[in-house]
Amino acid sequence: MKPVFVLLVSAAWTLTGAQHYYQGLMDYLDNRLLAIEDRMHLWHDQSHRYHTELLDFKKLTDEAVVGLRNQHSAMSKDLEDAALRVDRVEHNVDYAETQTSPRACANQADRVVEQGPWRLEESRGEEEEGDDWVELHSQVSDCVEIISGIRSVKILKRVGGPRGMWTRDPKSSKVYVLNGTSGGDVFQFDSVRDFSRSPGVAGGRQIRLPSDWRGPGGAVYDGHLYYVQQGGGGAAAADDVQVVRYDLRGGSVTDVAMLPAEGRAAVYGLNPETVADLAADGEGLWLLYAAGDGEPHIHLARMDLASLDIEQTWDTRCPRENAEAAFVACGTVYVVYNTRLASRSRVQCLFDVNDLVGSEEAPLIYFPRRYGAHASLKYNPEEEQLYAWDDGYQIIYRLNMKRKLRV
Repeated sequence: MKPVFVLLVSAAWTLTGAQHYYQGLMDYLDNRLLAIEDRMHLWHDQSHRYHTELLDFKKLTDEAVVGLRNQHSAMSKDLEDAALRVDRVEHNVDYAETQTSPRACANQADRVVEQGPWRLEESRGEEEEGDDWVELHSQVSDCVEIISGIRSVKILKRVGGPRGMWTRDPKSSKVYVLNGTSGGDVFQFDSVRDFSRSPGVAGGRQIRLPSDWRGPGGAVYDGHLYYVQQGGGGAAAADDVQVVRYDLRGGSVTDVAMLPAEGRAAVYGLNPETVADLAADGEGLWLLYAAGDGEPHIHLARMDLASLDIEQTWDTRCPRENAEAAFVACGTVYVVYNTRLASRSRVQCLFDVNDLVGSEEAPLIYFPRRYGAHASLKYNPEEEQLYAWDDGYQIIYRLNMKRKLRV
């Protein structure tokens, strides 16, 4: 019996130890589960708080965005109002300038260098010779219109450098571009529309000239390019300035003429690259130039379109100082002036080769303020438009014309 009792006691102790072990294990697991539940509750509380804060932040963000949109709309409206006010002020300034500024100077054709269309009355005595020059009835130009103002402005595009020239052949629809202040190429476009759609100057037909052109003072008429070159090679000196007539269809130079000037002074004080400026129309080829380095005035010459022979020259009495560009329309020279710090361009000096425009009729024309200063202005007599190059922008000015009073 004793061994059996010992065995029963040992089994009882074993069962009691196992029970305590499993009870401890269950307590441990229960505590771990409680800790996990506590952490899950804490995470849930924090997640709920973060979600609430995120919703509050989103609400604040939406309110801020709405406020910014309202402020943007208000600022846009203010900017539109300011633009309208600026346009109104600019219009008022234009009107005030035309009303209060001194009238443009109209220099008459009695200061002719070569007295071709003038003669001395033979019936007068020699003692009255200095006061008895009379004008013949023949006119240098048959056109009888003068520019009265700018009708509209069209900014076509911006291509090329800040200085250059573009123009349309009055006898065709083709457009020609000289980019920069010198070069050996001219670019041809079939029309103004083709030029406006081109990605750049190189989008047109590139024509390589036999010599480099100097300054944006070229002209195109009836399939011929007239341009200024300096130091044409051969026997020509490096400082000699020449006018070249180039056949754009045939691809050859048809004539060359020396510039009737001494030295290489710029014709416009604000554009030193323009040694001479050419304008061609059905009445002839007009050349604006400086007679010498010390000559303060702009000179005018009329040249034959085919032979480049100089037919007549004038001293316009229009100052070179502060002049930025000029153009010729109907035998009248319009000189455009500006300031060193580019401001509002204005026509402030006129010269009529036929002496049909008096100072009381000379219009004081202000160009709308755009980007800088004109590098070139080319008049098209068929369209009565100006093709302008302004700080790399190509601009078209449509003009109003009226008959000269003395016609």
